Amino acid sequence: MNYLEQLGSNAKKAAKGLSLLGQEAKNEALKSCAKALLEAKAELLKANEEDLRLATEHGIRSVMLDRLKLTSERIEAMAEGLMQISALQDPIGEVLSMTQRPNGLTIGQKVVPLGVVGIIYESRPNVTADAFGLCFKTGNAVILRGGSDALRSNQAIIKVLRSSLKKVGCDENVLQLIEDPSRETAREFMRLNKYIDVLIPRGGAGLIQTVLENSTVPVIETGTGNCHIYVDASADFAMALDIIDNAKTQRLSVCNACESLVIHSGIVKEFLPLLYDRLHAKEVEIRGDERALAIQPGLVPATEEDYAAEYLDRIISLKVVDNIEEAIEHINTYSTKHSEAIVTKAYDNAMRFLNEIDSAAVYVNASTRFTDGYEFGFGAEIGISTQKLHARGPMGLKALTTSKYIIFGNGQIRN
Repeated sequence: MNYLEQLGSNAKKAAKGLSLLGQEAKNEALKSCAKALLEAKAELLKANEEDLRLATEHGIRSVMLDRLKLTSERIEAMAEGLMQISALQDPIGEVLSMTQRPNGLTIGQKVVPLGVVGIIYESRPNVTADAFGLCFKTGNAVILRGGSDALRSNQAIIKVLRSSLKKVGCDENVLQLIEDPSRETAREFMRLNKYIDVLIPRGGAGLIQTVLENSTVPVIETGTGNCHIYVDASADFAMALDIIDNAKTQRLSVCNACESLVIHSGIVKEFLPLLYDRLHAKEVEIRGDERALAIQPGLVPATEEDYAAEYLDRIISLKVVDNIEEAIEHINTYSTKHSEAIVTKAYDNAMRFLNEIDSAAVYVNASTRFTDGYEFGFGAEIGISTQKLHARGPMGLKALTTSKYIIFGNGQIRN
């Protein structure tokens, strides 16, 4: 049995025991892990400093370094996430329905864990704690494969969590980390369908595509975020500027940041200079179409590729349209189906936008930055699913479960 098979075997065995663990025991274990993270803050920051140093030496740009960085506040947020998960209702064991059939059989549907979850992700050490917490609460063992740039941070976090689990009598193999960062090991992990029930990639378009093309394990696709904001003809300008500023600049390196703007032609002459001043002050480059370029000096010409780009940088695309039909068509064409928003006072346009935009999260008069498990009340998230089967949007506890049918009889046989 090789390295990955041993991890898989350990996880499968641990998952059986975890699936039988009661809600109270799981909650106490999560609280213990949260406390342990806080107590190990200095150790975690030291490991992260080494990751940051090496990433800087390798020329990683500052926006991506932000993804990798741990701070005292971010470690506290990781611990708080585990505490919030412990306070959520445990979905495992819930009976969704119970029906009496004419033949006397009673057929019910019960919520159960997926089993063993594999997660491949880039940077972001906080994902390590979030993924563990959500999987543990739902009775799933998890095998994590983080990016090589965050290896030391992830090792330190995993060490703390596993030690805490062992102290409270849980099998620490419910949480395991693949410490070999090679691509060969990653590809082998994608084919570990004997042990893994579902694989979740979380990262850039390249990572997600690689997993989709190579995995023999069922995949839940978490998408890249080419998120749009459409400023309608009736939009409140101050509101629109605040929403765009927040969605684009509050944190550049996240998948729910706004990358594309669509503006109604009826207001663009008035609104665009205000928008340019607001974003220029934050050093954001606007790449606009011909109509936008004719109105506002300082814009960069947009290409077809710009409209589909997830920049994760101080760049945003802009398209001018004549009506909401064109706005919806443009967004549905170039969107990655993550999050889109409309700023409008028109109820009919708001409802049409909600009904016709084909994305996981659709907003009226709010920032796309809210597409997040924590903000949705899930405690944390395993990722933002942009596919339509099994799960869509921020994936909380319920997205990490499945169901089975339970049937009660009294001797029935089928004719």
